[in-house]
Amino acid sequence: MGKTTGFLEYTRHKTPWRAPENRITDFNEFSLPLDTSERREQGARCMDCGVPFCQSSYGCPVDNLIPEWNDLVYRGRDREAWLRLMKTNNFPEFTGRVCPAPCEGACVLGINQPAVTIKDNECWIIDRAYEEGWMVPLPPAFRTGKTVAIIGSGPAGLAAADQLNRCGHRVTVFERSDRIGGLLMYGIPNMKLDKALVQKRVSIMEEEGVEFRTSTDVGSDISADQLVKDFDAVLLATGSTRPRDLTVPGRELKGIHFAMDFLTANTKSLLDSAFSDGKRIDAKGKKVIVIGGGDTGNDCIGTSIRHGCASVVNFELLPMPPAERTVDMPWPTFPRTLKIDYGHGEAEAIFGKDPREYSILTKEFVGDGKGNLAGLRTIRVEWKKNDAGQFVMNELAGTEEYFEADLVFLALGFLGPEQGVPQALSLEFDGRSNIKADYGRFSTNREKIFAAGDARRGQSLVVWAINEGRLAAREIDRFLMGETPLR
Repeated sequence: MGKTTGFLEYTRHKTPWRAPENRITDFNEFSLPLDTSERREQGARCMDCGVPFCQSSYGCPVDNLIPEWNDLVYRGRDREAWLRLMKTNNFPEFTGRVCPAPCEGACVLGINQPAVTIKDNECWIIDRAYEEGWMVPLPPAFRTGKTVAIIGSGPAGLAAADQLNRCGHRVTVFERSDRIGGLLMYGIPNMKLDKALVQKRVSIMEEEGVEFRTSTDVGSDISADQLVKDFDAVLLATGSTRPRDLTVPGRELKGIHFAMDFLTANTKSLLDSAFSDGKRIDAKGKKVIVIGGGDTGNDCIGTSIRHGCASVVNFELLPMPPAERTVDMPWPTFPRTLKIDYGHGEAEAIFGKDPREYSILTKEFVGDGKGNLAGLRTIRVEWKKNDAGQFVMNELAGTEEYFEADLVFLALGFLGPEQGVPQALSLEFDGRSNIKADYGRFSTNREKIFAAGDARRGQSLVVWAINEGRLAAREIDRFLMGETPLR
């Protein structure tokens, strides 16, 4: 696959980003297009490896045929590359922008050289498909007469809807927000994933026959039991939306927000009025502290900087990751190494330093005497293995600090799906408070009710949600028809 000697001739060249000083002035996507000839060189770097681990269990959850479309990009057969890509991934325009690319962590070339730019190649293929007019509605040739209700329009719900509609079933997606997309629409900032692109893909699905009902809260506007009566199958793809809190003294102070509330309000205000409605949580001129790392924490950093915050600090409870792989993360496992994401780079460019503080624990939120947040008291921690080999956190005496803050955003992850609808349907939960449904079958304890995505598996990646939506659609189709062509 690719050019036989390509990995020897060409170096890794990622899609460039706009300079930090430029991109923080707006909420437009910060990636810049790579020249076509350069993209072909990046496709050429894909080796003719014996076992392509990029598409193994260590790599791509949706089993993308990565070496095949890398080779087609190199050879200039772009439409064929797009067709091959769409065989396994319903939404490469999303994963090509927001996926952390476990495929690249499992790339064979990555053993001793920089991995192939798989994620960038994927994004280039689908963007080219839109430019060339290949991405057009393709309604199914027939209808089965079967109906499916999907609760939630995030990546799992959309993937299931797309697959089931292709099979000829009538699919209705219920979304409580005013726009379709779930986390894709409101959980990921516009500079990472342009919402016009999300809407463009949703519009294609609409023209193919998928019905979307926005501003419809199942359990309030319509009962869950009514859906079960009205449809032949029901899929719960509501996501993992209960945020983990930080219950320390002072939590009630004004100025402390969950990260997703901050990001959602920002994107909604941007789309509704270009911020003129004043309905976002404004970080302009504020001293901001983001508690919790990961993508959500980084998005809070980038969003705060675009607001014009006075400063931004990011607390990480864990130690600083290593710069290279260690014995604890051998190839082809995902390399949990130190990464400089867009928000970190912007903070360093604007404020002169990486915003992250590692091995730090918040002990108390401190007020100004008027009910407003004024700062945080913290202590440093260390992590050591106990006799059972488990890492245990210990506070380090004498390392207490005080950080001034006007705004705090809690990016501590999620505890599972909201439980109203599952409880109303008498569904069982697993030990982690997710909807109980075995992976591969996706059926719950009630007939014709299925669950997929973060609501079933817990907080995870967009690409895993797509995987679950696709496989749940396969099992729903099998339930409805007795057999299925879906994979």
